[in-house]
Amino acid sequence: MSIPDHLLTEAKRVAASSGRTLSQVIEDALRASLIRQEVHERHPFRMPTFRGQGVLPGVDLDDSAGLQELMDQSSGLDRLR
Repeated sequence: MSIPDHLLTEAKRVAASSGRTLSQVIEDALRASLIRQEVHERHPFRMPTFRGQGVLPGVDLDDSAGLQELMDQSSGLDRLR
């Protein structure tokens, strides 16, 4: 196994400051990395989708200011239906 010098130096510093051995620091880091990878693989992001008729006429999803204006108006969406 080959560890870049700067990374090994940092791991030694962490070990000394935390009262652990270099092996313990490396084991903990490897364990944490594997757990993060496992969690990422088990829980992929899924975008929820809904049935319906799509975007109402007159609503431009690329116009955030226009969307905000419609949402701020109490009858904004009713006006489009």
